[in-house]
Amino acid sequence: MPEKNAQVNTDRGLPYERFLQFGPENLTEAELLAVILRTGTKEDSAVALAEKVLALATYPREGLLGLHDVSVEELMEIRGIGMVKAVKLKCIAELSNRMSRAKAREGICFTRADHVAEYFMEKLRHRDTECVYLLCLDAKGQLIREKKLSDGSVNMALISPREIFLEALKDKAVSLILVHNHPSGDPTPSRSDRELTENVAKVGNQMDIPLLDHIIIGDNRYTSFREQKFLI
Repeated sequence: MPEKNAQVNTDRGLPYERFLQFGPENLTEAELLAVILRTGTKEDSAVALAEKVLALATYPREGLLGLHDVSVEELMEIRGIGMVKAVKLKCIAELSNRMSRAKAREGICFTRADHVAEYFMEKLRHRDTECVYLLCLDAKGQLIREKKLSDGSVNMALISPREIFLEALKDKAVSLILVHNHPSGDPTPSRSDRELTENVAKVGNQMDIPLLDHIIIGDNRYTSFREQKFLI
């Protein structure tokens, strides 16, 4: 079933033709989205509709990456964007975000706290809930996998070292890093942050899978347990 107010095929020609003639790299973000949206409304072409969608993405993340922070409900407030199109747009935003992070990952030295913090900064610093990640590294310090351990209201004391090392063994990790955010923007470690770090480091030493660092992301700043000599 076509979405309400959809204009069937009449405005899709230009972006498609430009794609075929000049290639995707020469299309604007609005034109690229218009190809995905396919149709506009009686009032707006697909490109004009796409421009309204992109306008929802505001500083500090604008354009396609900024759509990651726009909700389905906000998208559906635009006339001509129904549930189907809103879901498609959110999937495009997630793909864009993952591709950006995959590209950024290629040049990262995961044994450097500033590199790891930069990699996670934009992803975590604006979140209003705590999110905890486990990074499993190989013998060269390269990332094998990042695993989200918890998302929401986190009590760090309840995160089990057993769960962490089961994941590490599954990936045959040689070393580990923990990363999480503080929604307050202040990356100063709490008591439970310190207790978890001590417990994981202790088990890691026993299992010969050392915890290299625990990095807390704040608002444009971070704390590294290793840099602060909390973890040696």
